[in-house]
Amino acid sequence: MRWEQLLSSKRLGQENQPHRKDDRTEFQRDYDRIIFSAPFRRLQNKTQVFPLPGSIFVHNRLTHSLEVSSVGRSLGNDVSRLLLQRHPELAESSHLSELGTIVSTACLAHDLGNPPFGHSGEKAIGTYFSEGHGRFLQTYVCEETGDSLTDAQWDDLIHFEGNANAFRLLTHHFKGRREGGFVMTYSTLASIVKYPFSSDLAGDKRKFGFFREEQEYYTRIADELGIICHSTPGGSFSYARYPLVYLVEAADDICYQIMDIEDAHKLKILTTQETKQLLLGFFPDDKKTYFLERMSKLDDANEQIVFLRSCVINCLENECVNVFVEHEEEILSGTFAGTLIGHIAPLPRNAYQTCAHTAETEIYHCKEVVDVEIAGFKVITELVDMMIHAALHSNQAFSQLLINRVSTQYDIKAPTLYGRVMAVLDYISGMTDVYALDVYRKTNGMSIPSL
Repeated sequence: MRWEQLLSSKRLGQENQPHRKDDRTEFQRDYDRIIFSAPFRRLQNKTQVFPLPGSIFVHNRLTHSLEVSSVGRSLGNDVSRLLLQRHPELAESSHLSELGTIVSTACLAHDLGNPPFGHSGEKAIGTYFSEGHGRFLQTYVCEETGDSLTDAQWDDLIHFEGNANAFRLLTHHFKGRREGGFVMTYSTLASIVKYPFSSDLAGDKRKFGFFREEQEYYTRIADELGIICHSTPGGSFSYARYPLVYLVEAADDICYQIMDIEDAHKLKILTTQETKQLLLGFFPDDKKTYFLERMSKLDDANEQIVFLRSCVINCLENECVNVFVEHEEEILSGTFAGTLIGHIAPLPRNAYQTCAHTAETEIYHCKEVVDVEIAGFKVITELVDMMIHAALHSNQAFSQLLINRVSTQYDIKAPTLYGRVMAVLDYISGMTDVYALDVYRKTNGMSIPSL
């Protein structure tokens, strides 16, 4: 892959239109377009890990996305500076100087497709089809549309994935909306696809990059940018990772792991001493001594942790930049294996793995988190079940009532079974936690507005 081709300001849906004359670059316009969008605003009411704030404010999807974008901008800018030093001839023939903007925009958008209630909502949708009431759809022939699901479409449903749904949200032609979805640049769109293959290649990990309806869009983008295509049997689609995906992924890895540790400290799931030990583990002894001396001047324990957290993020950002630049040739040839975090120096890598283990054993399985996952799983499962029934039997009286409260951009009465099911998932995955719970209560008769 070549930087001159990889970085393109061509826009999906407006390929033949000239660029608008504007003081902003095309990639800066992408950033602004995400910031001012309704799906981005809704992230403020979507769970990150811990329950949405009561008396203590912890991260939600919006604050997480903003922090990831900030780290992504630093990663992109630093990589851009080093690559231009190595390849000065690319200064005029590519958009390498725009890496920080492209990566930060993709970071803003990376969680747009996540349903309510964090990963619990994501899992609830997939397992509704693979092991829940939705299993009947695998062989179901819809009376209203006269068709059934293909094997490839069934794979999309049982592996439902937030990353693939983000690509759909940004590119799909919803009813009443313009062709090309958000009409983003090819490079920004390619940067959010962490798993560039179709759902039949997802395996047990449930990860894939694009639904069948948007596969043509990704193929168009990949061909234009020169992303390497791997031949696969049976009509499956698989590509090498777009290089900037590694930077978006690194920004996400850095933020969610380290910020979850800080949130756990605020919620007293981890003690101050435990948290200090975890964060100091990223540094050699001389730096530990220096940091402890600096922290001795801070009386507030939370401020001490904030100081250490900022040092850790800076350390990981520098490490990931070095890995990317050192492995540039492998990344461009599509042979780089794993993540940037997985290739950093042994000391910070081991400390990161210790944080990950602590998060898995002490944070993600704590009562507060599990309670949200259980409730979210129940709410999402029942909403999907109810709306799928309405979509399949749209002429029934109760179905018509349910469909009437769905935005017209979601084609619940699409001419195909797959189209109807995906419209239901578009509707539900776009909900906030609060709205999903409100719809659940109202449609089950547990809440009546006038009473």
